Amino acid sequence: MLYYYTTLKDYTPMDMKLSEKTIDLLENFSSINQSILVKKGSKLRTISVMKNILAEADVDENFERDFGIYDLPQFLNGVGLMRDPDLDLKNETYMIIREGMSTKVKFAFADPEVIVAPPEKPITLPSSDVTFQIDSDQLSKLLKASAVYQLPDLSVTGNGSTITMLVSDRKNDNSNEFSLNVGETDKAFEFNFKIENIKLIPGSYNVAISKQLLAKFTNSNYNLDYYIALEPDSTYE
Repeated sequence: MLYYYTTLKDYTPMDMKLSEKTIDLLENFSSINQSILVKKGSKLRTISVMKNILAEADVDENFERDFGIYDLPQFLNGVGLMRDPDLDLKNETYMIIREGMSTKVKFAFADPEVIVAPPEKPITLPSSDVTFQIDSDQLSKLLKASAVYQLPDLSVTGNGSTITMLVSDRKNDNSNEFSLNVGETDKAFEFNFKIENIKLIPGSYNVAISKQLLAKFTNSNYNLDYYIALEPDSTYE
């Protein structure tokens, strides 16, 4: 992907700006997949290359055409070079990113065929067998504990009374563990995730988990959902 960086003598009004909220979302999405296929409208969606994480969000912007970005971190870094840039999406093969009347970037679109993109059909959770809420502080502590103690696994467990979120190394019987109680249940289960798949934007979440090995994390402040696959050894009684 190439940038063409030039100065402008002739300035034409721009079509749209990206809000800070949308830039934050795109930065988060780039941690799931470094490419993205943006579809016409006001929804952004991405899926990991392994297809075990899917995220989708409603945004304030209305994109006027479909376009692909192969290197999303590069695109975001380029946008960051400018102060309050405008985006022109009129051309079918590239966009123009402008700063005021003096500077522009020509950014080439990617061939959609080279991008791993979510399926057109909307995803739905097969069932909501366990539900609970986790606040931003709890989520932050779990992720920090995973990093501090180098723990690769996240488990959501139920013992018939309490729902607990636990980070550990499930392959090591002598592993350190960090746990938080996040709710109540009358069921027994152990839902397991790889911590590397918990690529959530910071915040509070409503969580629903299906015994069919899929979880949905809904952000409390954004119109934002993550669908994350569970590990196959998860259990539900």
